[in-house]
Amino acid sequence: MASPSFELFCCGKAPATAGPPALQPRDWQRQLIQLLRVRLHESDSARRDVLVHAGPGAGKTLGALLGFQRMQREGRLERLVVFCHRSSIARQWLAAALRLGLMIREWDGSPEPGQGGADPDGWLLSYQGAARHRERLLRDLPKRLAGEPWLAIADEVHHLGLDPEEPEAMGWGQVFSELTNPARLRLGLSGTPFRADALAFCAARRIRMRESGTIVERIVPDLCVEPHRLIQAGDVRPLEFRFQDGWVEHGRGPAGTERQTSPLSQETRESWRARNLRRAIRPGDGGGIAQRLLIQARDRLEQVRGLHSGAGGLVIARDILHARHIAEWLREEGEEPVLVHSLDPEASNRLASFRGGIGRWLVSVDMCAEGFDAPRLRVVAYLSTVVTRSRFVQAITRAVRLEDDRMGAEGIPRDPSYVFAPADPLLIAHARTWARSEPYVIRSHTASPAPETGGPGAGGAQTLTALADGAGAVIHLGGPELPAFLAKPARSDYHRPAPGFTTLCQPTPTNAWDAEKVLALDDQ
Repeated sequence: MASPSFELFCCGKAPATAGPPALQPRDWQRQLIQLLRVRLHESDSARRDVLVHAGPGAGKTLGALLGFQRMQREGRLERLVVFCHRSSIARQWLAAALRLGLMIREWDGSPEPGQGGADPDGWLLSYQGAARHRERLLRDLPKRLAGEPWLAIADEVHHLGLDPEEPEAMGWGQVFSELTNPARLRLGLSGTPFRADALAFCAARRIRMRESGTIVERIVPDLCVEPHRLIQAGDVRPLEFRFQDGWVEHGRGPAGTERQTSPLSQETRESWRARNLRRAIRPGDGGGIAQRLLIQARDRLEQVRGLHSGAGGLVIARDILHARHIAEWLREEGEEPVLVHSLDPEASNRLASFRGGIGRWLVSVDMCAEGFDAPRLRVVAYLSTVVTRSRFVQAITRAVRLEDDRMGAEGIPRDPSYVFAPADPLLIAHARTWARSEPYVIRSHTASPAPETGGPGAGGAQTLTALADGAGAVIHLGGPELPAFLAKPARSDYHRPAPGFTTLCQPTPTNAWDAEKVLALDDQ
């Protein structure tokens, strides 16, 4: 029987004394505690920023709170202030603190002590609330902290971007930097420590280094817990990818020429690639890419529920109208999807209902792409035109967590979860590296984007590579490298046992063509 992610009691039994049970930190959390201890001992203020990259399910919230609690007991820190970007995540922090016996309160805007005449161990602020009440916080926060050494925690710290071209702008990053300047230590937590705009962000040390003869700035996590380590330990599930390929039609060309078609997975011209994806995600599109993808996802969830009866699926849509169309398609197929979006006043209640087991499918836009915790999720269908690595990785890793009652029912590695997506080249590239931590190079403020080449109808555009009659056919991959699959022979053994975990640095041989029309990547 597999051991739980956290050992709640030292000897497997509850302590005789009253109070919350003592959590035994994981190995990486012990490393974090030692790292905090070393940084607090140092006098160099330039080393007070600590960045932790740990994938979903690693226990970042509990790890940070355990680290603070240990430093508080050792007399190195007195208080903490937690900053996060969503109210749902704030509730998770409050629940985790209560589990450890820490008293954290949401900031109430008053400089006076809290309930009972004494201040708590810390306070909780949203990034938006901190920006809105910046002046008051600059005045009142020092009164609450009274000169005590305190820890600032930035959850999902990559949201705190710093733009050198707008140094005076009071964005989230600038406000956080200003408010936490007196903090003894600043701890940044992130599951995806990078940004699509390649800007620097707060609570992260910058390292200058030479690369190809040029000096560049990088952000490198002080402590990195890559997803593949969590998979090996049995703390999270591996992911298997199924990419739906096919031809995309764009109407007739100029002067009544033949219909313009483009292969989804093989398109290299950026304008055509983006246009292909917009067409491919339409549930009612004549090419049927989105519809075939959803059918495959539904079939897979049905199989998973044979062993995991409470399993659910998540569809990430492009926008609210698109989400409604997908939900309507699911209803026509006999499902009762839970639809949530930012304009729905009942969204929080619907999410809570889904977490509790109501509904097989959840359809959303971006409310469930980051910070949403529902361990019953086993299938994700990604039907969004947002192809940044951060958004894609945040969305697909909603399905890596485990329910407590599944810990002892599954071996290690755990049973996989599944990701279905259109065979967009960028999404496929992101899937190959989702379990790796790669260097994050900060964009130079003097850099300018390269001009785009080869749009629709542009002269000199690259010639399309024909997929012959195999457009939309499938290939199974057992490693991170994508092969030249057009020359592979056909085969039909689509249903096969779930693969075990293999490290990304050891790609396994690729399998051959599949008769089903899905491009599949089994990437552990």
